[in-house]
Amino acid sequence: MKQNILYAVALIFLLLSAEPTYSQITAQAGGGLGITIPTSDYSGSTIDYYGGQAYGLSTGFSLNGKLRVGDQSFAVVGELGIAFLNNSGNSEPGQGKVEVSQNILSFKVGPEYRFTIPSIPLTPYVAANLALHRFSGETTFQGVSRVPSATFSVESSTRFGIGFAGGVLVTVSPNIDLDFGVGYHLMNLGGKEWVDVNPSQDEQLDSYLALNDARDPLFTPGDEEHFVSDDRSISAFQIVVSVLFGL
Repeated sequence: MKQNILYAVALIFLLLSAEPTYSQITAQAGGGLGITIPTSDYSGSTIDYYGGQAYGLSTGFSLNGKLRVGDQSFAVVGELGIAFLNNSGNSEPGQGKVEVSQNILSFKVGPEYRFTIPSIPLTPYVAANLALHRFSGETTFQGVSRVPSATFSVESSTRFGIGFAGGVLVTVSPNIDLDFGVGYHLMNLGGKEWVDVNPSQDEQLDSYLALNDARDPLFTPGDEEHFVSDDRSISAFQIVVSVLFGL
């Protein structure tokens, strides 16, 4: 299954990169703001997080910088961004308090196709990217059973992913475009692992001290200390508005 996904990704990028000719090459750079909406195992509640079913994160905001180099129909785009996600709530129904937060530093690069509409200052586009994501964060437990009350840092982790996006460029002057984009990002297609930060100890807290998106190798049904039963998927939608300036 994983091999088929890698073949599919490689084929997508070969097709998207097969632009035979270029007209006048231009460059744009800028940045903007957006919202990040976690999906799949990356969303959920703090009860899900405490029980190991999901990461329990809610919608957050993001900052991004973008560099686009290409012609009127095709460009290569590089992006550097950071997203801030968090959530708070109970560890179990009606008891305990959990605050979880994660930051995602992302570098993305990939092809973009544009569709020119004559006499209208709007340029729709579709894009894809390969991405490197760096996750960090912390978790606070208060009055939670089986876990000490304190704030714990989550060990930073790096994952590889892919993304797909679409949007529209709105020309507001000869040298300035507004970029309205929507994307979906699969952020841990490569690099999943389980990390035991404190191998000398064996306690439930170990499950929260790293990203731990792979199955706990010591998982057994009913074990309160080793309860992550399967690999976990990290994905998100992003809606971003950027200002791009011609270089």
